[in-house]
Amino acid sequence: MGALLLVLLLALVLGGVGFAVHILWWVALVVLVVWLLGFVLRSAGSGGSRGRWYRW
Repeated sequence: MGALLLVLLLALVLGGVGFAVHILWWVALVVLVVWLLGFVLRSAGSGGSRGRWYRW
């Protein structure tokens, strides 16, 4: 009985990790799109002396 609970707990943990990694892939994709849009907006818009689209 203990081994069955251990296997089920391990499956639950690995399933949660898989879900988290899936969500992180979507977050990385959104960040990549925003980063690429920054280059487009920088070249199209008129900004500061260097034409940066962010304020750091």
